[in-house]
Amino acid sequence: MSDFRFKQFTIHQDKCAMKVGTDGVLLGAWAPVAHNPYNILDIGAGTGLISLMVAQRTYAEQIDSIEIDADAHEQCIENFEASPWGDRLFCYHASLDDFMEEWEEEYDLIASNPPFYTEDYTSGNEQRDQARFAQSLPFEDLAEASGILLSENGVLAVILPYKEEARFRLLAQEEGLYPFKITRVKGTPESEIKRSLLAFSRFETNDIAIDELVIETARHQYTPEYIQLTQDFYLKM
Repeated sequence: MSDFRFKQFTIHQDKCAMKVGTDGVLLGAWAPVAHNPYNILDIGAGTGLISLMVAQRTYAEQIDSIEIDADAHEQCIENFEASPWGDRLFCYHASLDDFMEEWEEEYDLIASNPPFYTEDYTSGNEQRDQARFAQSLPFEDLAEASGILLSENGVLAVILPYKEEARFRLLAQEEGLYPFKITRVKGTPESEIKRSLLAFSRFETNDIAIDELVIETARHQYTPEYIQLTQDFYLKM
């Protein structure tokens, strides 16, 4: 099935290597927006899922996204245009490096669900590898770009493998970005922590809000916390 229907929009994903997944939904629903961002940047947009979710959650006037893969870029635009927020959404076909060379704007929210397969393995499918492997968007580049593009009161929100959390926090710190909110995600109560949702700002704090999110107690038996986080999006929540 190539389409994924949410309550207020539909994702077409037949041209995209990376389909709609829990990571993207988590970040789109979790990314802090209490500071009422005026403009938002989604780095590595894929289908456009995260941009569409923050469009639903905010009154941001401008939501830009960057996608390096030509087919995914085309599909992202298609998904934006079919949504209720098409006039606020734009997708650039560019690498982060290319985008940085041209751009002079700052953003109040930067969100990224970056590729994070760091092992030296390739599937033989270039499009899929580009979407999944960290070489196409190194964490160092993401941290550096965020340090440049984030507005004074802006927020950087990312989702990463838990094992990469400490390294990314160090990279962010080198760019003057400090965590203020961290949610560590487990599939079930018994499983190991799999993902870290991290929110950074330019202000260092010793009072980081840290919590844990368990997705389900049994197959398709979702926890109240996960339902609360995602119920505005999933059709069947």
